[in-house]
Amino acid sequence: QVQLAESGGGLVQAGGSLRLSCEASGRTFTMAWFRQAPGKQREFVAHISRSGAGQYYADSVKGRFTISRDNAKNMMYLQMNSLKPEDTAVYYCASLYNGRPYYAESAYDCWGQGTQITVSS
Repeated sequence: QVQLAESGGGLVQAGGSLRLSCEASGRTFTMAWFRQAPGKQREFVAHISRSGAGQYYADSVKGRFTISRDNAKNMMYLQMNSLKPEDTAVYYCASLYNGRPYYAESAYDCWGQGTQITVSS
């Protein structure tokens, strides 16, 4: 089974930017980013098809975050701009999409360990 590893997390001031990376140990197809804030359920952030042509975003990040991928490198990225304190969370990449609604946590069968993003006000 493919293994996923996120990187790029850290502390940033509100209004700043960060770029997250997700490295896969092998070939992947549809992938996604989720996040989980303290005391809250894991929530969908963005989804990308293998070709990159199909992209979906949560309303809360639309226009600020951009998902992308490089299949030759088995990498997926999340460019996060105009960060807000409410973006503070552990961010996870996910793969092995099983056909359920793309915004559902249950739609993915492979997860990374997560990377912490903290946005200070």
